[in-house]
This record gives sequence, structure tokens and C-alpha cells, in this order.
Amino acid sequence: MTIPSDGRAAVTRPRGAGAPAARRATSTALTVAIGCLVVVGLLAVGVRAGFAPQLRLDTAVSRALYVGDHRSAFVGGLLYALTGPGYTVARLILAVPLIVWLLRRGARRTALWVAVAYGLIGLITSLGKYIVARVRPPFSQGGALNHSPSFPSGHSSGIATTVVVGLVLAWPLLSARARRLWLPVGVLVVVLVGFSRMWLGEHYLSDVVAGWALGIAWALLTAVAFGALPGGRAALAPRT
Repeated sequence: MTIPSDGRAAVTRPRGAGAPAARRATSTALTVAIGCLVVVGLLAVGVRAGFAPQLRLDTAVSRALYVGDHRSAFVGGLLYALTGPGYTVARLILAVPLIVWLLRRGARRTALWVAVAYGLIGLITSLGKYIVARVRPPFSQGGALNHSPSFPSGHSSGIATTVVVGLVLAWPLLSARARRLWLPVGVLVVVLVGFSRMWLGEHYLSDVVAGWALGIAWALLTAVAFGALPGGRAALAPRT
């Protein structure tokens, strides 16, 4: 049943014919989230245990992708522009007006989901950094300038959460054509932010992959918990 509105986005509940679709969405989201958490756990154990093949791959990829200590101002500016969406302040710039928009339309549960998903991913990532305590890549103009732990990448987890939340939120409102456009755009943004961390010499490959997996898992788990997946209590209904 869809809660009536003034023709704009509304919250929908998984009743009647929508319930099977909601259950399928929940099952898929939980499967993906669990798989992502397994990836994070395996990579974390590999770093802590000094698993040689993983560390060798991390070192080789970081050396291959790092743009160097003597990059031009243009290249440096471009890379920092690419990495920008992963900063906490960038997520706040997106989250605050989005939450206000949702509240103005009475979608309080949806607004709370967005606040929790965006607001806590940084704390969860910081906890992971504290537990694994990995030193950043030793590049003089990269990781050596940053004394915070390296695993997992906060930029990668933050942007993955942001994009997944955005796609889940918008999915019921998008046409099939728009979905085919915005899904690859979202993936591209996540990939570019993650790779920018390696181009800048700030993270290893394992850090970035773990950040992606953690962000995806957190976004999906909170979406399930709040009923934000399509057909759920906190999902937005398509425009009529």
C-alpha cells in the first residue's frame, strides 16, 4: 500500500503483491553484504598475519599506480579532485540537503536511514583501522605524509556507502533507461575515488578493496534494517 501524497515521492510499504519483490531484494542484499564482509575479514586477516602473496601484490600494485613524488601541479590537482568525493565533508554536503528533502516530504524513516548510513560509516572504518593498524605506503609525497592507519581506506568505504545509498534511494523513482545510466556512473565514481587513493600513494590495493566492500556491506545492511530497499517501509514510491 502506498501512503498518499501530493504527487511527489512517498514512502511505500511491502504489502500484497509487493511483498515477494521486497523479500527477494532483502535476500539479495543480505547475500551481497555477507559476501562483502567476508572479503573485508579475509583481507584484514591477511594483512595482520603478513600473508606474503597478498602483501607482494599490494606492494607491486602500489608501486605501479603511484604517480610519483614529483608530479606536476596539474596532475596533483586532478587527483585531489578525483579523490574529493570520498572526504567526509563531501558526504555531508550531499547528506544534509537530502535528509532535509526527505523530512519535508514526511519520509522520516528514510531520512533516519540516510543519516545512520552516512553518519556511522566513518566510525566503523576508523574502528577497522585501529584493529588492523597497518602502516601506509612509504611514499614521501603519499602515505608517508599521513600517519593514520591505512586499512581500510576511508575514502573508499565512504564513497561506496554514498553511491549505494543513493542508488537504493533513487531506484524506485528511476525509469529502466535511467537505471542503465546511473548504475555504471555510480560504479565509475566508486572506482575512480578508490584508484585515486593508490595514484596518490595513500593506500594499498587491499585497503581500497576492503573499503569498497565495507561501504557496500554497511549501506545494504542498514537498508535492510530500515526497510529502505525497493518495496520496503522506507523506500520511496515512484511518481504517479
